[in-house]
Amino acid sequence: MPLARSDSLQDIDFTLRRQFNKTSFRPHQRDIILAALDGHDVFVQAATSFGKSLCFQLPAVIDRGITIVISPLLSLMMNQVEALRAANVEARTLNSNTPMPERDYIYRDLATGHPHTRLLYVTPELCSMDRFRDRLRLVHAQKELARVVVDEAHCISEWGHDFRRDFKRLTWFRESFPDVPIMCLTATANAQVRADILSTLGLDRTPARLRCFTMTAHRPNLHLEVRFTSDEANDRYDDFVGWLKGVYARRAADDRRPELEAAGERIQNVPGIIYTLSRDECESLAAALRCDDIGARPFHAKLPKEVKEETLARWINNEPGYDIIVATTAFGMGIDKDNVRFVVHWRLPKSFEGYYQEAGRAGRDGNASYCFLYYAREDRDRVCNMVMRDATATAAAKAKAKAGDDANLQARIRSLNRLVEYCESTDGCRHAFICRYFGEDEVPRCDFACDWHKDPQDLKRRMMRGLASEEWVSTQRMEGAYDDYYYSD
Repeated sequence: MPLARSDSLQDIDFTLRRQFNKTSFRPHQRDIILAALDGHDVFVQAATSFGKSLCFQLPAVIDRGITIVISPLLSLMMNQVEALRAANVEARTLNSNTPMPERDYIYRDLATGHPHTRLLYVTPELCSMDRFRDRLRLVHAQKELARVVVDEAHCISEWGHDFRRDFKRLTWFRESFPDVPIMCLTATANAQVRADILSTLGLDRTPARLRCFTMTAHRPNLHLEVRFTSDEANDRYDDFVGWLKGVYARRAADDRRPELEAAGERIQNVPGIIYTLSRDECESLAAALRCDDIGARPFHAKLPKEVKEETLARWINNEPGYDIIVATTAFGMGIDKDNVRFVVHWRLPKSFEGYYQEAGRAGRDGNASYCFLYYAREDRDRVCNMVMRDATATAAAKAKAKAGDDANLQARIRSLNRLVEYCESTDGCRHAFICRYFGEDEVPRCDFACDWHKDPQDLKRRMMRGLASEEWVSTQRMEGAYDDYYYSD
């Protein structure tokens, strides 16, 4: 049973300090946690810097019973379980990579009906398996199923950019356990995706029980800029290295340099992330940066586990030679590093939501950070062709396709369309563009934190100079099909 509010008010601050080593909540976290402890269904939409995981982890520590956390990302689950266990919280994960002895222990623990595990992270695919469902029925019968949490909840919706079919089957939880509270969290959902999430999880059937917390997508401490370039790798490389070495020079000339060095901070320690679309480019770009005496390391799925763990740990600890991670898109989810000073997109991402999530990994400490995206129409065409290939594959397999595939494809097209529009826009604030994309009516005030507000005329000149130098060969080759595909809703 959830705690009474008076008990909750007393316990959450103590638990925050003791278990999570934090002295205060971020805005709205306390209200979300209290709503969860009061037994409400909860929907949370907040930026990547918000600290959404604490909103279900802290109630799980306080509440009686087990909290089931459903996540689509194995790396995210493992990172969070490791951090919780370091904080002496009994957390485990059950997925395709879980060793057999650990898997057996978890199933035996669930079979008791009174599990010792407080948070169990699982994949949506596992939630469809009869063995797992049977164990949860035993736990529920003993009134020990405290809460079900759906992380990255936008994956539920076929109108979302990361639709996963097994997320649709999570309707089973509300149908089987109508008395168990459900919490869902996402950083990227427009009005249509939000409605789809609530409907699929059955949260709209009990509106009096539901509490929605929808925070602004605005990150005022991030400076947003699009840098127009050709498809030549050297153009981007020279521009980036010149920018970074300029940062080093300014830090070296800073009046506070002795103070910084006395505190153990290196002048060339500017933690950052560069996102690329391929593993080969991760490797080659990181190697090139190291040749220029810039501490960069690659991070992608094909690296050995030991290498990834060492790279991540040394980057988080700001060790020499590990200042910059050059990574593919999955990197950074759930990683608790708040001093990332820049995020660079080396290539155009595949979706607007992906761009927003990745850029949002900068400046989680609230201090000024820099986010820029290199944009060339060749990149645009390349990503468009990826989506077109997906469309062709979907059409070829139409007889086997299930409902939702076509809708998801259209959602991906629209998302990519808006990202191109964002890149080529020269008539408004980039922060305002992001907020409008996610359905916010009030446009935020930008304190010169984007390239348009900084110098709108220079932005127009840069775009015209950068894009005018490119050939529209691919557009002509497609005989206008590209424009119809891209700029129509």
